[in-house]
Amino acid sequence: MEETKIYSEKIEVEEPVVLTSFPGIGLVGTITTGHFIVELSLEPIGVVESRILPPIATLNEGIVQPPIRIYQCSEKNFLLVHSDVPIHPVAAYELSSAIVDWAVSLKASTLISLAGLTTFEDKKRVFGAATSKEVLEEIKKYVEIFRTGTISGIAGSILNECVTRNLPAFALLGETTGFNPDPRAAAEVVNTLNRMYNWNVSIEKLIKEAEFIEAQMQKLAEQTQMHEAKEEYHPMYG
Repeated sequence: MEETKIYSEKIEVEEPVVLTSFPGIGLVGTITTGHFIVELSLEPIGVVESRILPPIATLNEGIVQPPIRIYQCSEKNFLLVHSDVPIHPVAAYELSSAIVDWAVSLKASTLISLAGLTTFEDKKRVFGAATSKEVLEEIKKYVEIFRTGTISGIAGSILNECVTRNLPAFALLGETTGFNPDPRAAAEVVNTLNRMYNWNVSIEKLIKEAEFIEAQMQKLAEQTQMHEAKEEYHPMYG
């Protein structure tokens, strides 16, 4: 029996870019996609359902939302997979396989895995890694190349799956200091995507409301840290 299914409707984009984010270090990916959802007034068009997800329903202004949702931006030709819950490593393979299968079925042009990366410098750089030399060549003028290390959790699992399925993909890793929510690192990831795709998504609210976002998302950051601490992952990446 399949444990994971993806339900989506009203998909209007063709050969889209697919953005994926799951809670991880600094919540960089989660804050980035959350900002896209709010700034571009995106509505959910699909969900990821799985028996291996925690039994949680999230709330937004009193409305129940499944924890992993799919959004669409027709104007910028992208689909976005956004998770409100950290993914246990045991569930990562099942979920990443389903997401990449779905992206391939839609003839996605590229998949982008958004996450954070901890360094000792915290210059708010954005690092990049790709699934092939050709993709790395395309992104290297926009990012610092992440040359050696690991990308843990589902962010890395999705990239592995893209290699297996021959789907062009890359990671954007916002530089941060650790697990505390980091909207400023997310803002740099948004800026990088703006440059790559000639988008014009404003980061003004992200910077102006940074302290509020940090406080609002602290509990999720703590839950994510607990998940990470249970596994012996390298602490610097993911």
